[in-house]
Amino acid sequence: GKGIITLFFTFTMFFGGGLIPTFILINNLGLYNTYWALILPGAVGVYNVIVARTFFQTTIPEDLFEAGQLDGCSDFRFLLSIVLPLSKPIIAVLIMFYAVGHWNSYFGPMIYLSDKELYPLQIVLRNILVQNQFDSQMMMDVATMEQQKGLAELIKYAVIVVSSVPMLILYPFIQKHFVKGMMVGAIKG
Repeated sequence: GKGIITLFFTFTMFFGGGLIPTFILINNLGLYNTYWALILPGAVGVYNVIVARTFFQTTIPEDLFEAGQLDGCSDFRFLLSIVLPLSKPIIAVLIMFYAVGHWNSYFGPMIYLSDKELYPLQIVLRNILVQNQFDSQMMMDVATMEQQKGLAELIKYAVIVVSSVPMLILYPFIQKHFVKGMMVGAIKG
């Protein structure tokens, strides 16, 4: 029956409920204007579940489970003691995928957050960019217009650097796991 279950999961990747029903659901659950409105809807991605399942099927042998059962290991103990330590690479990859996805998102916070105190960095940086856009309708002399345009460009580049730095700091700490996790389907020699 795993093919049918995979088909049901894959079906949800192609068809979603839409923005308005999702907003109504978030609002009715009392999650509007909280961080949970950003975290819970994307907590489990179907693609990431399929990647993790493939990793478990190709990396953790069935013999290991049988040996654990012979030693009196319960399913939960097998998960905690054997599967999770062997799954550090795929866990690191999935954490990196989710971290980058949440870090770069700004549409969800624009929809689900109304309190400016709760805005994530991406929304604040977007607001800075929108406020500093050059407006050609303004009546200025050419020199002032060129200065404003140059300042707007500098701010844009500074915003790009500021928004990239945290992910650049995070990556070296999980790089060794990330490389192992991405090589799950590679040919081993």
